[in-house]
Amino acid sequence: MLSGRRLDLLDPSPLDIEIEDIARGLSFQARWNGQTIGEFPYSVAEHSLLVEDLFRRLYPKAQVRWRLAALLHDAPEFVIGDMISPVKAAVGPGYRELDDRLMAAIHLRFGLPALLPAEIKKQIKRADRLSAWLEATQIAGFNRDEADKLFGKPGSVLSQQTRLDLRPPSEVRAAFIARHEKLSALL
Repeated sequence: MLSGRRLDLLDPSPLDIEIEDIARGLSFQARWNGQTIGEFPYSVAEHSLLVEDLFRRLYPKAQVRWRLAALLHDAPEFVIGDMISPVKAAVGPGYRELDDRLMAAIHLRFGLPALLPAEIKKQIKRADRLSAWLEATQIAGFNRDEADKLFGKPGSVLSQQTRLDLRPPSEVRAAFIARHEKLSALL
């Protein structure tokens, strides 16, 4: 990692994980395999910021630590990349196991339980699916019917209130780190 840490992907240690490495990797990792409109790729870091924001708005009484979990929900992708769901399924259970080990180490590094409670995972997934619907319809070329079939109907006023704005990786990285610092300070 650029921080100087050496992260063993097969046996990751929380001590080898730094938020700056996560933010940098995710800010350069394009969602939708880069197939989005705009001057900049829509990054996993930008997506993660959106998921945390949607989670906060959907669940305003949620504990700060669960908002942090929402921000970090795709953090393993800083080293293993973002793959579309059909590719993840084709790769098989090995991908999920690698992702789970990395996620547990990331969670422990930032004071979260290695495994999130099922209800929290479900709530984060709801925000993640709403984010995917917004991304699909605003920047990835899907019409509403296609997005509804793939990601479910948004059923939320948030879908009308949220507009995506693509930014350069350096701005997204700084925003991701700032959001992490703010949430961490509230723990």
